[in-house]
Amino acid sequence: MEIHPSAVVSPKAELAEGVKIGPYSSIGPHVKIGRDTTVGAHVVIEGHTRIGERNRIYPFSSIGTPPQDIGYKGEDTRLTIGNDNIIREYVTINRATTKENWETVIGNQNYIMAYAHIAHDCILGDRVIMANVATLGGHISIGDFAVVGGLVAVHQFVRIGPYAFVGGKSGVDRDVPPFMITAGPRARLYGINRKGLARMGFSKETIDGLKKAYRIIWRENR
Repeated sequence: MEIHPSAVVSPKAELAEGVKIGPYSSIGPHVKIGRDTTVGAHVVIEGHTRIGERNRIYPFSSIGTPPQDIGYKGEDTRLTIGNDNIIREYVTINRATTKENWETVIGNQNYIMAYAHIAHDCILGDRVIMANVATLGGHISIGDFAVVGGLVAVHQFVRIGPYAFVGGKSGVDRDVPPFMITAGPRARLYGINRKGLARMGFSKETIDGLKKAYRIIWRENR
């Protein structure tokens, strides 16, 4: 374990073997950080926050801060982050409110780029990519392998399905089905995420089948 002399780490925080805490970072008393996780300089981690193994948190991120919800009264809600995530500079991830399961959840192997915001009660699966300045309102769920482009704003309670792709600078105010591309200031569907699915190993037959299903569900009935 390596803790920089300028870091402020509560004696009640639980840090596993191999954890590194950078200069001027602040780690609260209810924080648990798993093995080989690296926390960069000027990072704030507070609240009932559990972080898994081998994560990399870059400078000036704020993790586990209170939800930005006027109904929040200081309850002991939680944030849970899995393993092998990359959280870049100035990312903010809020812990939950009491309105659902009292927990914001980030899965494994996600790449959260600089200035992204993940609000209270969000649930991210595994291998999600959030590009720079992507912003999630509260109570949003994102499925495995989804990509949210830069400067995207997602309205609260929206669900983004697995393998979906949201184009940059989109405003998303309704659910995004799995495997689909959506984009635009009032985002709409643009068909199957063919290139993304091929890149992730989907066969041509599977992609063609998904395209056929898309036509039946969203085109033939319009």
